[in-house]
Amino acid sequence: MVARVNTVAFLGIDVLAVDVQVHIASGIPAFAVVGLPDKAVAESRERVRAALSAIGLAVPPKRITVNLSPADLAKEGSHFDLPIAIGLLATMGVISPDDFQGFVALGELALDGTISPVAGVLPAAIHASSQDFGLICPEAQGGEAAWAGEIQVLAPGSLLGLINHFKGAYVLSSPEPKLHDDTVTYPDIADIKGQESAKRALEIAAAGGHNMLMIGPPGSGKSMLASRLPGILPPLDPAEALSVSMIHSVAGELKTGGLLKTRPYRDPHHSASMPSLVGGGLKVKPGEISLAHHGVLFLDELPEFQRAALEALRQPLETGQTSIARANAHVTYPARFQLIAAMNPCRCGYLGDPLNDAAETCNRAPKCGVDYQSKISGPMFDRIDLHVEVPAVSAADLSRPANSENSAVIAERVARARNIQRQRFLRLDNNDLRTNAEADGNLLKEIAAPARDGRALLTEATEKMRLTARGYHRILRVARTLVDLDDYDEIGRVHIAEALAYRRVVPGRQLVRI
Repeated sequence: MVARVNTVAFLGIDVLAVDVQVHIASGIPAFAVVGLPDKAVAESRERVRAALSAIGLAVPPKRITVNLSPADLAKEGSHFDLPIAIGLLATMGVISPDDFQGFVALGELALDGTISPVAGVLPAAIHASSQDFGLICPEAQGGEAAWAGEIQVLAPGSLLGLINHFKGAYVLSSPEPKLHDDTVTYPDIADIKGQESAKRALEIAAAGGHNMLMIGPPGSGKSMLASRLPGILPPLDPAEALSVSMIHSVAGELKTGGLLKTRPYRDPHHSASMPSLVGGGLKVKPGEISLAHHGVLFLDELPEFQRAALEALRQPLETGQTSIARANAHVTYPARFQLIAAMNPCRCGYLGDPLNDAAETCNRAPKCGVDYQSKISGPMFDRIDLHVEVPAVSAADLSRPANSENSAVIAERVARARNIQRQRFLRLDNNDLRTNAEADGNLLKEIAAPARDGRALLTEATEKMRLTARGYHRILRVARTLVDLDDYDEIGRVHIAEALAYRRVVPGRQLVRI
């Protein structure tokens, strides 16, 4: 007898159907798993054997063969334990093959027979729903799978519970959709003394989804500003939450189940490698830029990152996705993230700082600043919409009582501006776009055409500042965001002027004070 159980394999966030075939025949006792299994899949036979023993069942002393079809597709992960165990139970006559027909099963078995959480339950549930199948998954992840829509979800806590459900001893209740418990209290932007221009730039970046670079001496508040950005961003809408949660599910970061409701904020250390940022490794897992999808990627000490890692960000910043090509796989992950970067003007950090004597004592100034900033390539600078100088905070600012707006007030303006953008894109039949930073081509021409005086200023600035075509269009995007924040209809000269103030060209010359 051959029992067949439906399960899945993952290629990025894409889900591939896998047919688990379990066969028991007479012969020398053996338990073989074939079909290009990795080490975790091959070891499943021992976990299955121990789990069956824990519930009072013994693996028959016969020749057991488990085939994972298609056999030429590499299988990896511990989620094959449960479908193998179900197929084995069917061939042993414990349950009927009709019980699990029309279900996709995945889960890891503990030695005591309980079913442990695995990565990829949400994409698997969406795949099962598209095939009009139900889903069998770990109990802890039932709330995650329930978001797939009208789908029958069985979420047993143990293998014995699943058997009792199939035999009618009791019925497993359908899990309710669950939100991930990711409530975070972000620090308030009102805590920052001074830096009014930087706060303004941060609000613009939040409203339009723009990339931003902060340059200033140590202790000027660059990291503090970045850490307060998530507090003024709107929560994820349902479509964004589903997309983000699928990536985190595949990465195995939704152990407790449920959809994410807050925007991701990722801040990798500057020693991070290129695969850790863009994704890769032996199993081609998503990197930091994909885990920051629809959220924020903060890179502190930007020039200290590996140059190859920074250059690898250029394509995702433009396309909103990252393609990872390996000998055994070609995977594409979404990566529509907002880059917030911070750096010192030079290696010592005090070049051009009038409040610090170290700026005057450096014997390599100003060449040290040019060399340090040259670690960031021109094309990389060109992809950053807002370049903001963050000067050292004066003693007067530190002693002055806090009187700036709090995060809640700024968040309301940001939410209103984002809603204006969203409604505009919906009217223009661009349902996938949400922020001005994503607009391009003819759409950008339509929504960001400046008035006559603004166009004249932009043309003049393009010639004098030697802006690239990319820089030209990024100024239009920023100007469109400024108009949305002011709730105007037309891009005027004042909006173009402010957008130009955040633009820098020729990094070594413009950002270093000589």
